[in-house]
Amino acid sequence: DIPYTDPGGNSFFNQLGLANLGRIEVIKGPGGSMYGAGTGGVILITNDNDYTHRGGTVDYSGGSFGSNNFHANLRGGKTDQLYNNFHLQYQNSNGYRDQTKMEKRVISWDGVAKVGEKGILRANFMQGNLFYETPGGLTAAEYANDPKAARPGAEVAHASIEQKLFFAGFNYFLKWNDHWESSASLYGSFAQLNNPTIRNYERRTEPHFGTRNTIRFRDTLGNTQLTLYGGIEAQQGFGTSKVYANVNGLPGAPQTDDQISNGQTSVYFQGTVELNKGWFFTGGASFNLLKVDIEEFTNPYTNQERKYNNEVAPRLAVLKKITPLISVYGSVAKGFSPPTTAEILPSTGIINTSLEAEHGINTELGIKGNTFSNKLFFDVNVFNFMLENTIAQRRDSTGADYFVNSGSTKQRGVETFISYQLAGKSSVLFDNVKVWASHTWNNFRYNNFQKVADDTTDYSGNKIPGIPKNYLAAGFDALFKKGFYINLTYYYSDPMPLNDANTDHASSYNLLDARIGYKRGLFENAWMEIFAAVDNAFDVKYSLGNDINAFGGRYYNAAPGINYFAGISLRYNW
Repeated sequence: DIPYTDPGGNSFFNQLGLANLGRIEVIKGPGGSMYGAGTGGVILITNDNDYTHRGGTVDYSGGSFGSNNFHANLRGGKTDQLYNNFHLQYQNSNGYRDQTKMEKRVISWDGVAKVGEKGILRANFMQGNLFYETPGGLTAAEYANDPKAARPGAEVAHASIEQKLFFAGFNYFLKWNDHWESSASLYGSFAQLNNPTIRNYERRTEPHFGTRNTIRFRDTLGNTQLTLYGGIEAQQGFGTSKVYANVNGLPGAPQTDDQISNGQTSVYFQGTVELNKGWFFTGGASFNLLKVDIEEFTNPYTNQERKYNNEVAPRLAVLKKITPLISVYGSVAKGFSPPTTAEILPSTGIINTSLEAEHGINTELGIKGNTFSNKLFFDVNVFNFMLENTIAQRRDSTGADYFVNSGSTKQRGVETFISYQLAGKSSVLFDNVKVWASHTWNNFRYNNFQKVADDTTDYSGNKIPGIPKNYLAAGFDALFKKGFYINLTYYYSDPMPLNDANTDHASSYNLLDARIGYKRGLFENAWMEIFAAVDNAFDVKYSLGNDINAFGGRYYNAAPGINYFAGISLRYNW
């Protein structure tokens, strides 16, 4: 219950290693009833720590482009009182394109201690160093001629990002009695970034600290189960951004010197009522305050301040079980999302406190469940998201980002997931065989486009760039009784517009990934896994991570062609 996003709106997910990511849950749309301001959804991460077995794990994989990935884990302590979990992770690659080398080191420790009969204290520490080169976007002609090339000037500028992060957090959970429990968190983080680009050289520090406290009440009244949550979350950041001329990848003459103070507070509550006959009702709201203060110490000195105070951000949801295994559900939520610090102070170096906060209302209706003896699972969701003051990205001739309010948008779609178990443990050959597919149909358009100074064209009715109309992922997973397994995954994406005018598009693509492996026990309490895999087996040429609305049509960032990797994992419990 520790927030990872800082008060400036940054979430350094690229700093995390795979060992820091266990179960990931995505809450779509505004999540204001429990998680403060925001319209783009919430990501809940639960680490994959094993708190039941003492032991160790060593993993290594290597493959194309000189890639290496190493992980070591040590678990120890008294499982009923105190437990420690250490992770060491290292990853590097020469990259598929020119100017795309990367190297990452992550050290983390998680501890759990039982406090008395009713309390649990958790501690999390992580320190990481990340370096990666940034090749820049290509024009269509450059992409067609040599998709592996970097943008002209990127190599001379040593365009890259060097990122260092330290994060520490503590959480104390206390179960007062059968009805009341509380969770209190205190955390802090320090991030330091060096970012030479074609345009300039930026050095940035982003320290912050915060707290999150939640109280939960549960009770049963006749046939009704009631759960109430209430809490407060507060963050405060103190950042600096100093920009210099870029002299062959080194800082030159100073250009700007800014200090950023950003803080936000959120008070939230939520209630859930479970009635008989399979009815579930959830309602909640949050009240949010964000303040940004930017001091510019270059001549002349300026001090700009902006406050974003939202009205109540409510969320209502209902679920009805129409059978013990099938449910229909719906929700409506109103969201409020102030601009991030990176949007107010973008890489152009021009402060823009005139950006307005986004406001939106999201409605959803769906059905999900299991059938055919739990072999078939399905989830179909229809959504309609109306967003006002949409913040859109632009990119100038030097590759620097800046942001504008582009008016209102309509974001409608249908999300479908289905899986079917072809064979289970009763099979002679298999433990599990499953096929699955996930499809999304999107119709995202500008509703009332707001013209900006550098483009007076009205794009109302145009598709929002960067969103394909159809996206499909499908797979086949088989686990044999002898320990062998096979995973096949297929991806398809429609063409997608790359600018507001919808004049340029990224092409569609079909991808196939495959992995085969073998798991077995070596001796008592020891296991081994080996695997080999191929990504983009069709060697498809496609662009991923496109630079939307890039000046001069520099949209394209070529994704790797066919590539291979293999690995081994050893685990021992004592």
